[in-house]
Amino acid sequence: MSASSSPKKQAILLLADGTVFIGNAFGKTGTTTGEICFNTGMTGYQEVFTDPSYYGQILIMNNVHIGNYGVKDVDVESDSVKVKGVIGRNLEEQFSRLTAKDSLQKYFDEQGVVAIDDVDTRALVAHVRTQGAMNCIISTEITDIEQLKAELDKVPSMGGLELASVVSTKESYYLGNPDSDIRISVLDFGVKKNILNCLVERGAYVKVHNAKTSFEELEQFNPNGYFMSNGPGDPEPMDYAVKIIKQILATNKPLFGICLGHQLLALANDIPTFKMHHGHRGLNHPVKNLISGKSEITTQNHGFGVNPDAVRASANVEITHLNLNDESIEGIRIKNKPAFSVQYHPEATPGPHDSRYLFDEFIGMIKK
Repeated sequence: MSASSSPKKQAILLLADGTVFIGNAFGKTGTTTGEICFNTGMTGYQEVFTDPSYYGQILIMNNVHIGNYGVKDVDVESDSVKVKGVIGRNLEEQFSRLTAKDSLQKYFDEQGVVAIDDVDTRALVAHVRTQGAMNCIISTEITDIEQLKAELDKVPSMGGLELASVVSTKESYYLGNPDSDIRISVLDFGVKKNILNCLVERGAYVKVHNAKTSFEELEQFNPNGYFMSNGPGDPEPMDYAVKIIKQILATNKPLFGICLGHQLLALANDIPTFKMHHGHRGLNHPVKNLISGKSEITTQNHGFGVNPDAVRASANVEITHLNLNDESIEGIRIKNKPAFSVQYHPEATPGPHDSRYLFDEFIGMIKK
């Protein structure tokens, strides 16, 4: 029997509410757990899998075919796959891109990713949209549902989990031209490579710091701007980051935050965050810029948001961007301070690139 016609190994997906899906094993043989979420993007799967903001999560890919253009070393946002597992309708071992290095199957095997395909992802996503985010387990080795339930019961809820320091760089590092007069200190809560590229491409010399670096150490770089990165987990327990942001705001140096950085800037201004029902993840979320009046299509990946009522009641904070699907807060700026943030991802690799003007605005603030 040829490899292509050999029977596929069974895999089981069990959700915390008892829902079961049976599919085929893909990637590494084993068992994995995490919070289930879904991404609506039709391309960029390798960028998604390596995004540190997905740490601790099992990802449903909405697009029907994933893996069909293989994998390539340059299409990564960090040094390894960060998702805990992948669920697909068709996870493809064959690929058609001439410049691809390997298949998705080989990549998952090397990266230790347990996945399941041949799942009715339309039904599964509809279930998550209705019931909300919850923990789940995928196994290609355990077939007993009761045993899977026992394993799943051990998994902590994403609410209250501090994960940014887990994925942050252990050692600080530099990018860009050391002679540049634009010096930016980056707090790495799970930063994506293409965010750093967007800063360097605009002439910045960047020092990337561990999430728990002290304000005094950040200042030693003599930065004239600060960047707060994206990252995984709940912003609420990150007191260490909120303290540093308050210290940065006191210097009146420009500050830009993305995603988790946006939530932390809100917390530093006494605006609470909350866990969303099922979050926003994809490349097609419409956002309105309330200052320019223009709308942009954005890339998003977050399961927590900023409290809309608290933002509107704040004397210090102005809303700059709104989500056109659900009117959630997508951007804020601090009155009388050169500090702003967005909930979405303006670096948006592979796209869309509607929002990259925000990097220009940040660099413009520093040059002033």
